[in-house]
Amino acid sequence: MTLTGRTALVAAFGALVAGLLPGWTGILAVALPLLAGVLTDLALAAPVRPLLLTRSGATSVRLGEEAAVDLTVTNASRRPLRAELRDAWAPSAWRPGTSYAASRHRLDVPAGERRRLTTVLGPTRRGEHRPVRVTVRSHGPLGLAARQGGHAVPWTLRVLPPFTSRKHLPAKLSRLRELDGRTTVLTRGEGTEFDSLREYVPGDDVRSIDWRATARQSAVAVRTWRPERDRHLLLVLDTGRTSAGRVGDIPRLDAAMDAALLLTALASQAGDRVDLLAFDRRVRASVRGRTGGDLLPSVVRALTPLEPELIETDTRAMATTALAGAPRRSLIVLFTGLDSAPVESGLLPVLPRLTRRHTVVVASVGDPRIAELSRSRGTVPGVYEAAAAARHEIERQHTTERLRALGVTVVEASPEHLPPALADAYLTLKATGRL
Repeated sequence: MTLTGRTALVAAFGALVAGLLPGWTGILAVALPLLAGVLTDLALAAPVRPLLLTRSGATSVRLGEEAAVDLTVTNASRRPLRAELRDAWAPSAWRPGTSYAASRHRLDVPAGERRRLTTVLGPTRRGEHRPVRVTVRSHGPLGLAARQGGHAVPWTLRVLPPFTSRKHLPAKLSRLRELDGRTTVLTRGEGTEFDSLREYVPGDDVRSIDWRATARQSAVAVRTWRPERDRHLLLVLDTGRTSAGRVGDIPRLDAAMDAALLLTALASQAGDRVDLLAFDRRVRASVRGRTGGDLLPSVVRALTPLEPELIETDTRAMATTALAGAPRRSLIVLFTGLDSAPVESGLLPVLPRLTRRHTVVVASVGDPRIAELSRSRGTVPGVYEAAAAARHEIERQHTTERLRALGVTVVEASPEHLPPALADAYLTLKATGRL
């Protein structure tokens, strides 16, 4: 049971009336009618417990988009339902400042009928979101009191990674088609997989002439090549403490996910096989053996609940797990940070094990704020910030040089530029036959 603001207003006016009458007479003259009105409201209000509530609507949505979840309320009683309803979800299920208005609804349901309400969610975090409770406040005809109760109506809304880098996919696929020789441009792949024979034209590399085929026909024939297909890519996401650092408004792990999704989509279109591994001290997510149209959705599902762990990554165990997942020569893309201390103590000692058998790419999320701080001048704090930023840049450059000396391709860029930069590195490796 709950009392409304109208009850408080009536009681306030009743206090004025009670002051004009002596003793208990005035108090009873106000309290008894008000109590009778409250009891009448409670008696005539539709019961809350027998209500039937069911959900339908969206089950998944990309981060940054809105999702509509429907709630159907069936009034199985013989009294009409005049109620206020609150559909409570976790705070991260709402856009900032919208939770109060978006979660509350007014409804009138005649006896034996049903009504559908729509709650529009705007999640601000990845993962699975579930409703907390549906609270219904059923008012009586006088508006003095209401019955109140709660219902647990289960539902799961899966919030997927935003995949904002998909806007770069058409341009990367266009370049991939150029490498495959499927467009009319003067570019062909430099891979080692034989494609076809064609007639020689001036400007062709004479080393591509097929003399045996030329001897069997009247024209000079040259071999054409295309980048190798059915190569194996293993994407390894470091989910340790360094991935929890934020660059701008997003964690480094989310930026790495965006780059991994673009690379997965591009490699699947190129005919390559892609596996995924998320690791810190144990395997947090794994996708293996998926091909075709099932690959990208499987990777998205695996990345959706993934969160950074505030622990130091066991790079030796990560390298061992990666080697076990890549039994033959592969392209291993390691998404991790380039901070000098973790790299020198953890990554550098295990890299020779990977580069001995595989092509390794280290993809790191750079912070553009460092470059801004290095240019700050004019104040004493600004000079100290610039000095710290310059030292940080020198350490990262030294770390990058040491990685490249081991044969590792290093790709470092800001969150919005990392996905296309990594895709370009993949296409370059494919064009030069290094996969």
